Amino acid sequence: MAYEYALVHLIYTIPLAGALTVILKPLLTRLDLYKILVLILIAFFATLPWDSYLIRHGIWTYPPSVVLGPRLFWIPIEELFFFIIQTYITTLLYILLNKPILHAQFLTNREESPLPTRRVKALGQILLSVAILVGAVLIKDGAEGTYLGLILIWAGPITLLTWSFSGYFLLQLPFACIAIPICLPTIYLWFVDELALGRGTWAIQSETKLGWRLWGNLELEEAVFFLATNTLIVFGLVAFDRGMAVLDTFPGTRPGVPRRISIRSVMKAIFTDPAGYDMKRVKGIREAVNILRKKSRSFYLASSVFPGRLRIDLVLLYSFCRVADDLVDDSSSGPEALAWIEKLTEYLDLAYGAGGKPLHSATEVTNYAEKNFPMFAQSALELIPTSLLPSRPLYELLDGFKMDLAFTRAEFPIKTELDIRAYAHRVASTVGELCLWLVFRHSSVKLPKEKESKLIQAAITMGHALQYVNIARDIQVDAEMGRVYLPSDWLSEEGLTPQDILTNPRQPKAEALRQRLLALAFKEYEKSRPIMNLLPDEIRGPLVVAVESYMEIGRVLREGSGVPSKTKRGRATVPRSRRLWVAWKTLSAS
Repeated sequence: MAYEYALVHLIYTIPLAGALTVILKPLLTRLDLYKILVLILIAFFATLPWDSYLIRHGIWTYPPSVVLGPRLFWIPIEELFFFIIQTYITTLLYILLNKPILHAQFLTNREESPLPTRRVKALGQILLSVAILVGAVLIKDGAEGTYLGLILIWAGPITLLTWSFSGYFLLQLPFACIAIPICLPTIYLWFVDELALGRGTWAIQSETKLGWRLWGNLELEEAVFFLATNTLIVFGLVAFDRGMAVLDTFPGTRPGVPRRISIRSVMKAIFTDPAGYDMKRVKGIREAVNILRKKSRSFYLASSVFPGRLRIDLVLLYSFCRVADDLVDDSSSGPEALAWIEKLTEYLDLAYGAGGKPLHSATEVTNYAEKNFPMFAQSALELIPTSLLPSRPLYELLDGFKMDLAFTRAEFPIKTELDIRAYAHRVASTVGELCLWLVFRHSSVKLPKEKESKLIQAAITMGHALQYVNIARDIQVDAEMGRVYLPSDWLSEEGLTPQDILTNPRQPKAEALRQRLLALAFKEYEKSRPIMNLLPDEIRGPLVVAVESYMEIGRVLREGSGVPSKTKRGRATVPRSRRLWVAWKTLSAS
C-alpha cells in the first residue's frame, strides 16, 4: 500500500504527539512554543542533507509501494514529517518534566563543580571524541560499518559541542529530567522501527550495516540512530535552557523587559564564559528555592508556570519574607524577637533610604547584612529585589511580626474580627501587593493606573482570604506554639477562652470556628477573584494558579478530605494529584 509509511505516523507518532499536546497545552508559554519551533527547525535542516545523502547512496531505501510519492531532495514526505514529529514529541516530554525546575539554580562553572563532576565531563568529551574518530574510520573503510559511521560522524560533533559548553549545567540537573526524555522516546521509537523494518516500510542496505540486532528486526544502527537523535534534541534543549537561565539570572545580560527573545541573545548567553557567573547570586537563588520547596509546596508548584525572571524575583521575595518570619518565630524570647525586627527595619532603612532613594551603597547594605544576620539569612536579605518593590508593604510586614510578639507575653492580641483582618493585612496582603508590583515591573504589557489600583486592592483582599485559610489550617499547630489567632469574641460566643483552644485545639467547637473562618475566607476570595481577570494574559494564569492552589487547602478543610502533612503534625495538606489537577484545570480555563 502506498500509504504504509503514512500509517506508521497515523498509528504510532501522531496519537502520542496529540496526547502530549493535550496534557501540556495549558502549561505551555510563548517561550515554550518558541523553543519548540527553534528545535524543530534546527533538527529539520540539520538532518535534511544527511538523510538525503543516505537515500541517494542507497543506504536507506523506501519501496515506492509504501510511500505516498512526494519527495524533497530524494527524501519521502513521510520521512520529512518524522524529523518534525520526533523532535516535537521529545521536546514536549522534556518540557513536561522540566516545567517545575527553576534552571537558574543549576548554573555553575568549573571552579564551583566538584572533582567527580569535572571528571565526568572530561570523560564525556573523550568518549564523544572517540566516537567521532570511530565513525570516520568506519566511513573510510566503506564496508559494513558505513551506516554506523555516518551516524557517529553526523551526531558526534554536535553532541560534543553542546556537552562541552553545557556539560556542567547538564550534570547539575535532576537525572530524571534528562534521562527520561532521552530514553522513553528512544525505546518507543525502537519498537516502532522494529515493526517497520519487519514489514519492509524501510530497509537498510545489507552491505552498509553490521548485521547485529538488538531484538527481532531492530538493527544496531537504527537503535544507535534513535538514541543519538533524541540525545541531540535533549542536549539542544538543555543548551537553550542554560542560555535562558543566564539571561534571567543576571539582569545585566538582558536589561529591561524585552517583548521577544532573539536567537542571537540566547546564543550569546549559551557561549558566555561560565567563569564570569556571579555564583554568589546563583547560590542565593538555590537557597531561596530550597526554602520555598520546604515551606510552601502550593506556591512552589504555582511558581513553575511564571516566566523566568519574574519567577526568580518572586522566589527571592518569598525567601526574604520566610527568613524574616523564621528569625522572629525561632527566637528564644520576646526581646530577642524584637531585636530581630529592629535589625530588619534598619536593613530596610539602609536599602531604601529616605524617600525611597538609597543613601548607602550596595556594599554598605551587604556589609550590614553580613555583620548582623546569621549565614542562612544573608542571601535572602541581599537578593530581595528592592529596586522593583515599594518599601511600605515590607515595613507593614514587620508590624505584623510585632503582633505575634504579644503571644510571648501570654497575651492574645486577636480580640475581634477587625484584629484578625488587620493581622492578615500585615502578614499576607502586604506580600500579595509586593508580588503584584513584581508582576507590573516584569510584564511586557503596561496597564493603566486605574487597573493597577483595582488589582492592588484585590491583592489586599485576597491576602485576607489566604491568611484566613492559613489560620484555619493551623489551629492545632499554632496552639502547640501557645498561639490562638481565632478572634476572642468568636470564642466567647461558643463559651470558650483562648486557653481552652490551647488545651484542646481539636474539640468540636474549634472545628465549628474553623468553618466560620473558612466561610469568611471564601467571602473575601469571591470579592477579589473576578478582578484578577484584569491581569495581562501572560501572567493571569500563573497568578490564578497560585491563588487556587492555596484556596484548595480551604476546600479540603471544608470537605475534611485533606491528608496529614509529612512535616507538620496536625496540619492537613492537599494531595499532590489534586494540586496538579487544580493547576492544570486553572490554566486550561485562563
